Amino acid sequence: PRSVRARAREIERTMQHLEHRLGRAPSDDEVAQAMGITVEEYRTALSDIGRSSVVALDELWNLSSGDGDTVSLLDTLEDPNAEDPDAALRVADRQSILRSEIERLPERERTVLELYYFEELTLREIGEVLGVTESRVSQLHTKAILRLKAKLQGSLERASLERNR
Repeated sequence: PRSVRARAREIERTMQHLEHRLGRAPSDDEVAQAMGITVEEYRTALSDIGRSSVVALDELWNLSSGDGDTVSLLDTLEDPNAEDPDAALRVADRQSILRSEIERLPERERTVLELYYFEELTLREIGEVLGVTESRVSQLHTKAILRLKAKLQGSLERASLERNR
């Protein structure tokens, strides 16, 4: 009922005020006295509120940090579509290792990968840039990919071992 929700807000405001003033959580006696009701009436109100327990998901709650920060209940619910932090870390590790291994490739192989994947040139266009045939570009591309696969496999295994320590 509306009266129970109003009483809940009144108790919440009173508790916040007393906690701020006292620097600690107020006792039942202190809250009841501040509200001008008996401890028995206060406890009855808490029981009524506990049975109703309807909360608006967008209602703002003050954080106990005391610096005025607020959060809505909706913001505290788990997002099932959110990215898993462990998975994000693994992806970041792989990307870092991949960048490092690409930088270690021989210059021509690295150039082929950069032109193909980042500049989106065709094998024929890359051949024109490098002054070689399309077939040679394909060979360089294959060689670079195989070299990266071998290096990445070892690097990822080492990273996994380090992370699990």
